[in-house]
Amino acid sequence: MKNVDKYARGYFMPPEASLKWTQKEYITEAPTWCSVDLRDGNQALIVPMNLEEKLEYFKMLVEIGFKEIEVGFPAASETEFTFLRTLIEQNLIPEDVTIQVLTQSREHIIRKTFESLKGARKAVVHLYNSTSVAQREQVFRKSKEEIVNIAVTGAKLLKVCASETEGNFQFQYSPESFTGTEIDFALNICNQVLDVWQPTAENPVIINLPATVSMSMPHVYASQIEYMSDHLNYRENVILSLHPHNDRGTGVADAELGMLAGAQRVEGTLFGNGERTGNVDIVTLALNMYSHGVDPKLNFENLPTILSVYERLTKMRVSERHPYGGELVFTAFSGSHQDAIAKGMKWREEKEPQHWSVPYLLIDPLDIGRQYEGDIIRINSQSGKGGIGYILQQKYGLDLPQKMREHFGYCVKNVSDHQQKELLPDEIYDIFNREYVNLNTPIELVKYRINDEDDFETIAVVRTDDGVQEITGTGSGRLDSISNALQAYLGLEYSDLSYKEHALEIGSKSQAVSYIGITASDSSVYWGCGIDVDIMTSSIKALFSAVNQMSRSVNKNN
Repeated sequence: MKNVDKYARGYFMPPEASLKWTQKEYITEAPTWCSVDLRDGNQALIVPMNLEEKLEYFKMLVEIGFKEIEVGFPAASETEFTFLRTLIEQNLIPEDVTIQVLTQSREHIIRKTFESLKGARKAVVHLYNSTSVAQREQVFRKSKEEIVNIAVTGAKLLKVCASETEGNFQFQYSPESFTGTEIDFALNICNQVLDVWQPTAENPVIINLPATVSMSMPHVYASQIEYMSDHLNYRENVILSLHPHNDRGTGVADAELGMLAGAQRVEGTLFGNGERTGNVDIVTLALNMYSHGVDPKLNFENLPTILSVYERLTKMRVSERHPYGGELVFTAFSGSHQDAIAKGMKWREEKEPQHWSVPYLLIDPLDIGRQYEGDIIRINSQSGKGGIGYILQQKYGLDLPQKMREHFGYCVKNVSDHQQKELLPDEIYDIFNREYVNLNTPIELVKYRINDEDDFETIAVVRTDDGVQEITGTGSGRLDSISNALQAYLGLEYSDLSYKEHALEIGSKSQAVSYIGITASDSSVYWGCGIDVDIMTSSIKALFSAVNQMSRSVNKNN
């Protein structure tokens, strides 16, 4: 691209190596989660939520398990102010939930913010001002000293207002646009704010380091976080927080590596909604931890319902391929994937292992409210015998022989390819019945009688276009005798009867199902299926179905 030279790396590395985080394998415990859906998420909507919608969303966040929820910027609009007052005055905030409000470091905004918080049981007041080189030079046109003064002045005013306002308050400071700020300057401004607030074990301060614009690869952000964690004053009384955005598509990775680097808290939104490319996706971040066997301390056991409420209230749509929440994230269309999943599920059923390890499925869909049926394996022209067979077995109780699965798989793929669409389970079942089950043309079984006193002899009454006929055959067994009768009557030759039977346990428990494959002289294999309350009759119907398949093919070729 011809304009590549106009871009330069606008981030800053720590002044010393900060790589201890690289020695850690995975995140061992959940951070403190703070949902900013009602602030960052809401301000990014084309049509922001109204009061009733925000109240419903707040209730959902509480039910999920968030203990800290940023409810807005109350000095920014009457709706945000009213929402906060409604939560406080109607006692809608559970005792174990802390609300958070955002304020710029400007006197009238800070005072309006504390006015909105009167009577709050507990609230985090989140103070911020921009510190990056670009913001200092282009927006504020102020020196470093002047930027520090904005932060320190605001920090002092927070202390004054908190002492004058009914409520219980905790302070938080963000050097906004941290990722574009020189690291030593970011450290200096945070430490000067901390010197004003003097955090204690009983009243710790939150220092939030936002990737307001994601500017680097995740490992750089992690090193920045580690350096800050190692050099902040009052570190034992500081809660180090992250607020990653997703400009480079690395918001989740930034947060994960940032936690390895010492962060104890994460601000984000459900499904990553936020300005531009969005905030860090808490659903993905939390369930990534869950996939490693670490309790995220948030409840996503009914994720489809959460997603439905989210989409209804925000008017946003979660992509089909969005991690965990997307409609298709557990779905395999590929034949090889379907076969591996089907075999993995069967292995799990047989072995009952302690840990989840099904191929291609990171977590068990059931754990987050998804279903095996309709969610895991779906059929189109790319699908294979394993997936198609899995659907027939799981939904309809039909356990096809392996070679018949392959035969039917090509049949289904041809239909999907011709119609250029996904085939639903009922459509697949209809194709199976139409192509294989109890076929009665060109020859139909009317009734039969087997004499097995000496040699096996079958006398059957059949119907063809020529009318009703009686045919007779003998053989080494019941099925062999009627097979010989059919070959003689129809003038067909085939061999190698492949046979399988089982009870049909799904749908009609009293029925039996049989499968038969026959091999013609040209090595073509024809399959049939018979279903009946009598196992012998189901076997004979399966044979008739296979023979009818063969007869149709012979007549077509002639």
